[in-house]
Amino acid sequence: MGLNHSEETHQRLVEKVPRCTGREMAEWFRLMNDGPSFLRFDDRVRWLSSEYALAHGHATAIVHEYDLVKGQRRMG
Repeated sequence: MGLNHSEETHQRLVEKVPRCTGREMAEWFRLMNDGPSFLRFDDRVRWLSSEYALAHGHATAIVHEYDLVKGQRRMG
């Protein structure tokens, strides 16, 4: 599936994640690192949504941001 909204919308969602979920992005990234090794974007979004009762938009933003940060680490 991938990201279905603009980068601006993504950034707004990322900014809201801590307030709406009660967890900072770094904590979500740790949970994803420790969670199941799903390769597909959709599978990771579904896992976050169901495991942590997240709204689909927040789960999508977390997975997308995780992928962006992880990709930057590989290139850096």
